[in-house]
Amino acid sequence: MTDLREQEMQNRIDTLAGENQYLKEQIAQLRKIAFGAKTEKSKRILGDCEEFNLFNEAEVEKKASVKEPTIEVPAHQRRKKQRGHIEEILKAFPHEEELITLPEDQRICKRCGTSLTSMGKEKIRTEVQFIPATIKVIDFYRESFQCLECRKQEHFSIEKPLMPQPVLAKSIASPSSIAHIIVQKYLLSMPLYRQEREWKDIGLNLSRATLSNWVIRSTEDWLIPVVERMHSYLLHLPVIHADETPVQVLNEKNRKNTTKSYMWVFTNGEYETDQQIRIYEYHPGRSGSFAADFLEGFQGILQTDGYSGYEKIPCEAHALCWVHARRYFVEAIPPGLAKEEIAETTSGQALKKINALFALDKELTERSIADRQQERLQLEKDKLETLFVWLKAIQPETAPKSALGKAVNYVLNHQEGLSVYLSHGEAAMSNNICERAIRNFTIGRKNWLFSGSPKGATASAAAYSIVETSKANGLDPFKYLTYLFTRLPNLDFKIHPELLDTILPWADEIQQNCK
Repeated sequence: MTDLREQEMQNRIDTLAGENQYLKEQIAQLRKIAFGAKTEKSKRILGDCEEFNLFNEAEVEKKASVKEPTIEVPAHQRRKKQRGHIEEILKAFPHEEELITLPEDQRICKRCGTSLTSMGKEKIRTEVQFIPATIKVIDFYRESFQCLECRKQEHFSIEKPLMPQPVLAKSIASPSSIAHIIVQKYLLSMPLYRQEREWKDIGLNLSRATLSNWVIRSTEDWLIPVVERMHSYLLHLPVIHADETPVQVLNEKNRKNTTKSYMWVFTNGEYETDQQIRIYEYHPGRSGSFAADFLEGFQGILQTDGYSGYEKIPCEAHALCWVHARRYFVEAIPPGLAKEEIAETTSGQALKKINALFALDKELTERSIADRQQERLQLEKDKLETLFVWLKAIQPETAPKSALGKAVNYVLNHQEGLSVYLSHGEAAMSNNICERAIRNFTIGRKNWLFSGSPKGATASAAAYSIVETSKANGLDPFKYLTYLFTRLPNLDFKIHPELLDTILPWADEIQQNCK
């Protein structure tokens, strides 16, 4: 009886100890979120892993030792020119000379009073001058023609050229002005109220309501059809990556303004080279049915994080992201440990094993699909299985509710999905391509906070799709948007949708004209 009570007391003590440890971890995590840099961003833990530098670029790239770029003066070419020298970069821009000279009344020799003679000029420095934007108003006229001989015979004939259609009917908006607004908001994250002030400073008082109308109308008329065409191409690719992030949308029917909506992002596979596609989709929820509807007809490999909603989507295989798995172990590292101490923890050992897999896989980036698959099975399979065996061995000793317990359980519960990449050379180890695509949206969201309506959220999704896809294909988003808003109003794509293929970001004509 005594032994039984002692065992019960010991079990109770163990349970309380586990709960105490869990609470300590929660407090440490909350403190880290509130007051300190996230552990996953720290090189002391992850080394130079680029996957974790997505959201702190300014801090990562800032170096006090980096000097201002200098320009070689022809008369003093003592240093060897470096590749990508600033002087070479500036050749692409128009140059003006500004000569600093002596005034006429000072061109007298102080010694004898004779007039001074110029000895020539020397180059001292180069500066880059910023010229603020200006407005140019274009008045369109149409010239008419008549035949004077026919007129003599009282046969009146007038010929007029076809007028190019405007981007917006009965509006002063031009393709370039709308393109500028979209680039400012969706690439540079400048909200409309700041753009309103920018236009006013230039001299044209355009309200943010007007700017918003221009964006929504042009997006509905011209950008959404392009995105839909891109969507049809995406569904035929061998791999699609997917991710989602919350967004607040006001004035949704039968929903409170505080209710979370979601922006979904779908991209091509990591190893796709011909067609870079980034498509954003606004939906009022996070249900996997939204993604399933979007991916209807897709028969390839779906690559995501461990969100269960993606399990509703029929596909050849569902590959999970190892970066997400690794992040759980990063979050389980006790705070305040030195680098050498981290390496001795269970989380540190797990990170070492996972990072070794990433290092091996990075070497296979340039391989063909078949070779990558074969070498993964040869080089990585045993290491991956060893990792799973090790995690199963430590699982009984790990408190399930602790941060480490959650990390161990996540990997073991998703063992099948985390192993898919081994037998599919077209799949990647991570979902990073999709996370990079969603990065600009999350930055913009901090500035504009919410969308004013579902219509605005839908327009934003299409605008982001075009901007990010153009970037991924090496285009200048402003040039591409201007091209679309000029060409599409005069393209009969509703009757002949195949005409849209000629203006997709990877089309030859676009590649030649929009970089």
